[in-house]
Amino acid sequence: MGRRQSVKMVNIPKGRNTYCKGKCKKHTPHKVSQYKKGKESSSAQGRRRYDMKQSGFGGQTKPIFHKKAKTTKKIVLKLECSKCKAKRLMPLKRCKHFELGGDKKVKGGAVY
Repeated sequence: MGRRQSVKMVNIPKGRNTYCKGKCKKHTPHKVSQYKKGKESSSAQGRRRYDMKQSGFGGQTKPIFHKKAKTTKKIVLKLECSKCKAKRLMPLKRCKHFELGGDKKVKGGAVY
């Protein structure tokens, strides 16, 4: 049985002071951004093999995945050191709503 997690709004600041694994080897300010997948290369071996298999007669040769079960994706942050420009990725938990550098919630603040 799967364990249900509470899915809520996640708000992350655009800067954070954290350990740098690069040249610094100490806590430094990091710039935070959301990781995005790069453009697929048309010359990659898997793409060339797939294109060769698809060419000619015979229709679709490999299965196309349709039974999507997940409704969320794991959020991955890209941290860039402001001193040595070293980058590292930091995965977070699953969430439906993700915000980067949004307004902070004030406890007991007036609602307008």
